[in-house]
Amino acid sequence: MAVGSLVLAARAQDTTNAPRTEIELFETQTGTVIVKGIGPVGSMNIGAGIVSVRSKETADIGTGRKLYGLVIEFAGGNQPRERAVIDYDELDSLLNGIDYLGKISYDVTTLPGFEAGYATRSGVRIVAYSSRRQGGIQTFLQFGDNPRIPLASDQMTQLHGLISQAKNSLDALKAAK
Repeated sequence: MAVGSLVLAARAQDTTNAPRTEIELFETQTGTVIVKGIGPVGSMNIGAGIVSVRSKETADIGTGRKLYGLVIEFAGGNQPRERAVIDYDELDSLLNGIDYLGKISYDVTTLPGFEAGYATRSGVRIVAYSSRRQGGIQTFLQFGDNPRIPLASDQMTQLHGLISQAKNSLDALKAAK
């Protein structure tokens, strides 16, 4: 039984550490030179921490194939540093999700409370939550199962702006090919 539980624990860890995005999987290639480019887009203060957004380009030198995306990172507060890669093909839907959740109202359901969220393949979640129809609707940024990081409405707008800026810089990179 002890061996069986160790095997299950190892499999669970493998699943957790497995590449979840196309870029992460692409970067695990062997037998070729992989170049990972990164460029700062901007950052914003959230409570006692900082969220930073960086654009990302990964290239296989052997084939010339390139993938694009961004990295969102949270550092500070009482939480460990969190980092997530988001593939380029998710950026439009992520921006639409942030727009929707930033404008969500109690009309989304007839019930008194709700939780609405958008998640990327890497586990970044944007969440809107209310337990009752009074007070405000709270919004959060979350990395996987880690604690939620509260976002004010202006911070949601700022996060949207940083991601949009990253997408625009990636669009320019792709067009220059």
